[in-house]
This record gives sequence, C-alpha cells and structure tokens, in this order.
Amino acid sequence: MNYIVDDPASFAANLRTLCDRQGSVAAVCRKIKVNRQQFNKYLSGAHLPAAANMRIIANYFGLSVPILFSDPEEFRTLVDGNFFHAMSAVRQLPEFARFVSAMLVEDSVPDSDIVGVYDRYQFSSIYKGFVLKSAFCIYRANQFLQHYYVERFPSFDDPKKMEYVFKYYGFCFPVADRIFTADFEGIQSNELTFGVYAQVKRNSKKFMFGISSGISATVFRQPYSTKVALHYRGPGLLKREQLKGITVMDKNDPAIPREALQYLGDGSDMIQMS
Repeated sequence: MNYIVDDPASFAANLRTLCDRQGSVAAVCRKIKVNRQQFNKYLSGAHLPAAANMRIIANYFGLSVPILFSDPEEFRTLVDGNFFHAMSAVRQLPEFARFVSAMLVEDSVPDSDIVGVYDRYQFSSIYKGFVLKSAFCIYRANQFLQHYYVERFPSFDDPKKMEYVFKYYGFCFPVADRIFTADFEGIQSNELTFGVYAQVKRNSKKFMFGISSGISATVFRQPYSTKVALHYRGPGLLKREQLKGITVMDKNDPAIPREALQYLGDGSDMIQMS
C-alpha cells in the first residue's frame, strides 16, 4: 500500500471523503462516540487520533488503518467506485459468514507478496479474438484480503468511445499457495465470477496466472471460463491514469507483456456456453 502512518494530511483528506458520503459529521461522531471538537481536529489535519480512536474509526467504516493513510487520489477512486460500500454490505450477509467459515483459509502467502495494483489480461468474450486489459487491485480491509477490478469496452461503431463499463468487487483467499477469488459485478449486478491463481516466481517480473469463470443472468454476457494473466504494477490502490489505460487490445499489440500472451495462447480454448 502507498501510505505513511504518521501523515495527518492524507488521513484528514480521506476521513473527509468518507464523512462527505455519510451526510453528517455529527452522526458519525455520535455513532463512534468521539467528541465532535476532537473529531474536527482529525478532519483538519491538526491531530491524528490515538491508537484506540484510530481503530474505532477504521472499524466503523469497515476499513483497515493503513488504507485510511492511502494517497487521497487513489482513495477517492476506490470510494467513488462504491467498492467500499459494496464489500461492507457483503461482509454483513450471513451467507458470507457461512461461506468463510466453511473454507480452510491459510496465511501461507504474505500480504506483501500479493497486495497492490495489477494489469489484468484475458481474451474478451465480447470482442472475439481481442485481449481485454482491465485494472485489478488487491488490498487488505481489516481481517480480509479484498480485490476490485474494472473493465471498459469501446463502442463497435466508435472505438474512441467507451460503451460498456463493468466493476467487480470481491474477496481473496490464500489457500495452499494459490489465490482463490470470488466476486460480483456491481453495475448491472447480474454476474458472479470465480478465479484461482498461482504466482510465477521464476521470473523477475511479478505475474500470477490462473483461470476465471463467470456466470451472468443475461444473454449478452454469456457464461465463460478463460485463462487470466495478472501483471503486478506496484503498491497502493488504482489511480485514475490506470483506469484510463484499460480497454480491448489487438492480441499482436506489443504493449501486452510477452509472458502474459504466451500464457493466454490464441484464445481458442475459451469455454463459452450459448
């Protein structure tokens, strides 16, 4: 993550962002039982909360303390995409609690090995024969590793215009040197996807290769299973410039990493059900 835990300016900016979406600072203070005058000092950047109050604030918003010190621009990108809200709602579902309790979750993969921002490559199920480049991020929120990623598809009639945008929110589970993911699409709210990935440690560049499967409730987004390559780009959360770079690419585009394209093959092994 990109953060400095003694940076009151970043904390204050991010806290203001969160409070703006709550509608009332007074309501936040009442719920977390923190004095309004003291809370105003946090919002202004004059003071950082003591450790106990820091944990109370982080728990109230369903976030980890380090994320509260993220770069404010990265933080706004995450909040504006409603990723925090979506995952907070999922964590409260009894079905999710049962799902987690039924899994054997290991901490065999250190956070430092997997958290951060990735370019995500797969063959597109909409633009046949083209490679879909999306933006993918893994981060820790309290006790869970979570992820989100964004896909953008240009118009068939005007390639410079983005016609479709899909946003996925999910959880990551390290199990037996693999990373399992489960997520759902949050704009149309009609697709569930699952993936399993393994790190490639023989290369100086950081990659994870795996398989993703998705099931949608519409004919337009048909069920699919396909190879996915994740190329690590750095720590932190997604930035706006990374979101601008996501699109559908010709498979011969030299900007696609050679290792990713070798893993993906020619796309002929994508499984789709009509």
